This record gives sequence, C-alpha cells and structure tokens, in this order.
Amino acid sequence: MDTSPKFNIKKLPGKAFLAFPEMQGLLLSELKSRLNYQGKEAVWYGDLLYCPDYSDERLPYWSRCSLLEPLEITFESIGSGASSLKSMQRSWAPYQYQFFRRAELLQEKLPYVNLKIRKFPAEIPASPIGLYTLTAENKMIASAKTSSFLPAGLLEFQEDHENPPSRAYLKIQESLTMAHLLNGTPFPKEGERCFEAGACPGGWTWVLVNLGAKVFAVDRAELAPELMKNPLVTFQAHDAFTLKPADIGQCDWVFSDVICYPERLLKWIKEWLESGLVKNMICTIKMQGEPDWSLIQEFENIPESRVLHLNYNKHELTWIHTENCK
Repeated sequence: MDTSPKFNIKKLPGKAFLAFPEMQGLLLSELKSRLNYQGKEAVWYGDLLYCPDYSDERLPYWSRCSLLEPLEITFESIGSGASSLKSMQRSWAPYQYQFFRRAELLQEKLPYVNLKIRKFPAEIPASPIGLYTLTAENKMIASAKTSSFLPAGLLEFQEDHENPPSRAYLKIQESLTMAHLLNGTPFPKEGERCFEAGACPGGWTWVLVNLGAKVFAVDRAELAPELMKNPLVTFQAHDAFTLKPADIGQCDWVFSDVICYPERLLKWIKEWLESGLVKNMICTIKMQGEPDWSLIQEFENIPESRVLHLNYNKHELTWIHTENCK
C-alpha cells in the first residue's frame, strides 16, 4: 500500500496580504506610499495580494490578515489538501474567491474553527490560526503563520437594527474586542467612568452603558432621546476638544470618534496621557485625503499603543492605548 503523502509543500518568498473588502486600492496605495513597495511582481488572487519580492518587516494597516510565511501546496484530493494543512498546525481559516464548494468541503475536514458572526461582547482565543486560498482546483497558497488571531482577519458582529442610534456602535464593539484580544484589557463595566468626546448621536455611548459603565458624553448636539434619559449618561453641550482633562476628571476610559485633523487629535491625546487622569483610550484617526504616514507613526510611537485598521473602519484607522498593552 502506498502511504506516501499525496501533497507537496513548497516555501514561497515574500509575503501575501488580504485586503479588506473593496479596499484593494487603499492597500496598494499604502504599500507604495508608506512601505515603498512598487509591486512589480505582485499577483492578485481575489482580494489576496501575493508579493514575492516583499522584504519589509512592517505590515500594511490595510491588510486584514497577512501571510507571513507563504507556501504553495499542491494536492491530489480534498482529503490530502486537508492533511497538508493539518500536518503543520491545528487551526485554519479559508479565504474564498473561487472554488467555493471545494473550499467548503476542505474546511469540513479540518478541526472546527468558529467562522460565524459573533455576539458582542465576544471572547476570541488568542491562538495561532492559518489562512489558505485555493488558487486552482488542486493548488493553494497558505501560511500557518499570520498576523491575526481572527479567522482570515475577519470580525463580524450580529447587528441590532432597532436600538443603536447609529451604526458607529459596531466600531467601538470591534475596537474593545481587539483591545481585549490583543492586550487582555477587560471590557468597560459597572462602576467604571467613561468620557466620550463628540458623542452625538450616541452609538458608542449606547455600547458603553449596555456594558454597565457610566458615560460623560460631550458634544455640541444632544444624544438620542433614550440616551439623554439614561441614568448612566451625563451630557454636556460643548466642544469636547476645548475641555481640559482637569475639567473632566479621572476616567477609566476616554473615547473619540470625532471628525478632526489627526494633528489635533494627537495633541489632545498627549494632553490626556500627560494629565495622568486616564487609564485607557480608543480614538479614531480620520484621514484627510492622502494619509500623512509620518504623523501616523507618531501615534504608533506613543507607549502602550497600537494602530489598527478595523473591519468596521473605512478611510480611517483606530488608535488603542490600554494600561496592559503588550
């Protein structure tokens, strides 16, 4: 009986980057303008960009999952394809752009991984998960080592179409989940005090009070009526960025999803951190045209900080600072 493997694994040079949906152009732009990568040898597989000549250790923000050690795997059957992946590690997630049924059958032969839409707050294991993509019926590009603990870098929440005053609530749900996953930071909870700058109409405040936290919300316009009546919400009509940290007082969390120039946001963040009045901060960095990458690096350089592009971000990034950021 022939017991030899029915697959072949070949190491590939470079890296591969899975773009966020409909953001291929932003990924390419970042690779060129921030990472000085021209992509002369790059090949697209759906939203997956394989870059055999990529040598930079830095990774693009607009890659939802990066294949750090890409492999080309050829296999004889669905079973042998699954065996090739299991020979390297337990957990794998697919990115599918073709051969959908074939990829589904292959995934069924692999150990279970939760690929379903999640309910917030979600507990996600901080364990390695590989990514594979079928590039032909019996060929795939894969990497056991990736940049994300999320299956194919994807995080989707069950949506509430009735209660939140805006869809922005999904953004804070994802950012809090990523702070918990990457830094081990507990979710805001009862007894904690949060300050939200530019809170109207209240999508982020809605999430925070549903976690049991108290929120001091500041904006020129009022929040949704239900939130204005909520006993956990204190509202002040004001330009939030002109208030000093001492005017607000000690906070467990400070949040901002304000549309403003990144320079102003950076100055405001530094004022808060220098005040010693805040433990954790999450802020959206809104892009004004072409990103100023040297300025984005200043956000990255703040101790105990991360800059991420979230699944629920658009032309923006999210800056996360927590006490126990690794």
